[in-house]
Amino acid sequence: MGTARTPFPKLFWTANTIEIFERFTYYGIYIGFGIYMESLGFSKGQLGPIQGIFLLLSYIIPVISGTFADRFGFKKVLIVSYLAYLPSILLLLYTKTFTGIALTMISIGLAAGIFKPLISGTVRAVTDTSNKTLGFGIFYNMVNIGATFGPVIAAKLRVISWNHAFIAAAISIGFMFLITLFFYKDPPREIEGKTLRDKFKDLGVALSDIRFLVFLILLGLFFWAPFWAFFNIAPMYAESQLNTAVLYENIRSFLGSGFANFISKEDHGIRKVLGESISNSAYYIILLQVVVSSVIKRFRAIPVVTTGIMIIAAGYICMGLAMSLAPAWFLAGVFLFAVGEMTASPRIQEYITWLAPKEKAGLYMGTNFLAMGIGGSLSGFVLTPLYGYFKDRLHSETMWFFLAAYMIVSVILINLYIKLFGEFREVEK
Repeated sequence: MGTARTPFPKLFWTANTIEIFERFTYYGIYIGFGIYMESLGFSKGQLGPIQGIFLLLSYIIPVISGTFADRFGFKKVLIVSYLAYLPSILLLLYTKTFTGIALTMISIGLAAGIFKPLISGTVRAVTDTSNKTLGFGIFYNMVNIGATFGPVIAAKLRVISWNHAFIAAAISIGFMFLITLFFYKDPPREIEGKTLRDKFKDLGVALSDIRFLVFLILLGLFFWAPFWAFFNIAPMYAESQLNTAVLYENIRSFLGSGFANFISKEDHGIRKVLGESISNSAYYIILLQVVVSSVIKRFRAIPVVTTGIMIIAAGYICMGLAMSLAPAWFLAGVFLFAVGEMTASPRIQEYITWLAPKEKAGLYMGTNFLAMGIGGSLSGFVLTPLYGYFKDRLHSETMWFFLAAYMIVSVILINLYIKLFGEFREVEK
């Protein structure tokens, strides 16, 4: 007989509830942010750097914020993240200048980065070998539930007023604060006992392996950059470049008026789908991640990753074809992107953590955050302005063909890297 599964403690469910609200807030603001900047008349050249810094902070700060949680306790550091989050969101109600919006978004990225490792760290601390797989599966679903409803609710509210969307995000942070204050307790855990200096020294040791460093740079520049471009660009493209009235009819015919009305707005008597609502891979991840994971676990990491990247490339081609063929091709493209994301993204992250001895798994995950941050930064600083260039010349669909080619180059480079240097050996734990 197998070992009985340990029941999850109350803290596990408290932490997961907080995670839903945080992802609701984060994605509710981030996914629609390009549409917001368009509504204020800012260019893609102005939007891109804000997106780039926002993503850079969201993924670089977690590398060090765990050290503060060790020193001061998870609960205190969670509250610090809320104290950065809440005023920043409220400032969006009042500031409409480029500098003001940039500073608020940078602060939100900082808050998200501080928050990011704390709930997953809590889940890790309160689970054991009998329930950790299920525990992290539940946690991953909570992330996607928040990431699904955040953009959908924010989109519905911004049709009335953007301030309504920001107030909803602020209320969500308020709920997180109250739940943390009254129900969250620091989990029992092993204190790492490392200073920031120790952390940077360890990172330096991990990155001094040139072969591993080149692999991370390759992932950052050639996978994460075109990957993040989807979230930066797709909502704007769907909202302003596609016939969303036709998309509404497509969705209504398959899923009924109730769902179609929920993700759309009325514009002069015509219902149009909202860009944020359909540019969202989280719907499909909630439905299909278990199925996709059960299939790909049988295969080696690198072939799985490159297959996922090629599926994403096919999705990008579909999104580009939506301009000339039919808007429904965009829906097919988002679906393929989601399947590619489910295939490649978790496998990359799992692969990197399994390259290290067990006691250094967290450190190696930190190096992956660096790669994700570098890619996110590049996607904002370079790829969003490039989309603006194509859009200004009335060929916004070209961006998707460019990103598809970018992903294909990624596969070629990863395969070339493996051929030259070989695959890494995953450490048994």
